[in-house]
Amino acid sequence: MVRRDRKCKIDGVGGGRLGGVSRVVGLRWRGVAVAVVAAVALVSCTGENEDGFRPGSVDVADPYVPGSGNGGYDVDNYRLAVRYDPADDRLVGRAVVTATATQNLSRFNLDLSGLTVDSVTVDGASAEHRQADGELVVTPNRRLENLSRFTVEVSYAGVPTAVTDGVLGSGGFQHTDDGAIALGQPHSAATWFPVNDHPSDKATYDIEVTVPEGLAALSNGVPGERTTADGWTTWRWAERSPMASYLTTLVIGDYRVDVGTHSGKPLITAVPADMPATGPQARSLSRTGEIADYLAGLFGPYPFEAYGGVVVADPRIGYALETQSRPVYGPGFFRSGEPNYGVVVHEVAHQWFGNSVALARWSDIWLNEGFASYAEWLWEEHDGGPSAQRNFEQQYAVTDWSRPTLDPGPGAMFSAAVYKRGALVVHALRRTVGDDDFFRILRTWTTERRDGTATTADFVALAERVSGRQLGSFFDAWLTGTTAPALP
Repeated sequence: MVRRDRKCKIDGVGGGRLGGVSRVVGLRWRGVAVAVVAAVALVSCTGENEDGFRPGSVDVADPYVPGSGNGGYDVDNYRLAVRYDPADDRLVGRAVVTATATQNLSRFNLDLSGLTVDSVTVDGASAEHRQADGELVVTPNRRLENLSRFTVEVSYAGVPTAVTDGVLGSGGFQHTDDGAIALGQPHSAATWFPVNDHPSDKATYDIEVTVPEGLAALSNGVPGERTTADGWTTWRWAERSPMASYLTTLVIGDYRVDVGTHSGKPLITAVPADMPATGPQARSLSRTGEIADYLAGLFGPYPFEAYGGVVVADPRIGYALETQSRPVYGPGFFRSGEPNYGVVVHEVAHQWFGNSVALARWSDIWLNEGFASYAEWLWEEHDGGPSAQRNFEQQYAVTDWSRPTLDPGPGAMFSAAVYKRGALVVHALRRTVGDDDFFRILRTWTTERRDGTATTADFVALAERVSGRQLGSFFDAWLTGTTAPALP
């Protein structure tokens, strides 16, 4: 992302793609203060623990996003079908969630806010359900054994609402003059479909969006068949690479959609229909394929089956977000009247750093933003601007070293400590280990961790393995030290 401006008891270990829903504990990695993931006992409400079956946790215990995510299962796929009418701002949806139990499971939760559930089935049988505090609590009519695969179908409807998250701003499903935008970090998905809303549980997606004929409905991944009947058009999208839930998007409205190919894959861009085809927005998006190819030469093969980008005009979207395969750009990046290639570089770089290799915990967000910010420096040098070294020196001179890059706190997730100091960490690593080892580290990271999740500890271990150096004191100083490190 780029920013413009009831009593419960400990009830056992839950599930998730990490082999258990987890919490962050502080450890030292060869002298480095890092956030690592450790399986812990999880919180579930009292009264259900019989014959080894228990409820999944109601929270993944990530302090950056309290209440988000759930335990006891690992989602494989979401199949979503939503119908949205801008005239009355009403959404009607059906979600089919295919998952695998990661414990003997008596009940489980999905995150869902602002919408009303009409019915729930589990493996085709009606299931008890209730809603409270942004949670959909599902009790199947038979208990689910550990490692069993199951399917949940949820029918729901209502007027979606945005989510306000204090210093983190507003996200979620937002009505616009001609449609809607579903977007946001770290929250948005649960405002338009039931979801295990934490990046530690990535899944594939099949998305159908039905809107009044004449409107576009853009989402993630590869486009499918588009059909029109009775004044309504259904747009279909498929994201076959695992995706964190906050990277999903819907953009509905009057857009000029350009469909092409790049390197044999779909390249789909869109701008509001009243923006000129030669304007800075369209010109910026026109270099998406070129930028992706340049970054692939540094980071390894582009990780997804589609390219693209969407520009929105709504002033509430004061940021750009790396929504998977098709980033969304707010209007503020183009106010100068000139193309803004830097923001495109940043969001395309996230397709490797943050999307393909996703966060296990939000405290490690520098792994996303530091590398995407550094990619901007690399592109500037490549495109005839100042060198990465020059950008490094200038940023080093103005950095506030009292603010840590690693685990900056929820209020500083999108701060300069994460973005700018994060980029300093990356370039300093390059200067320390040399170009050959540095780019080998990046390509190994994106290859070995592709489609998965990772932590700072994982990156430190990889950098040491590839470079053959002890880097503990280096990362300690550059990630969390409170005084300016010596220039490498």
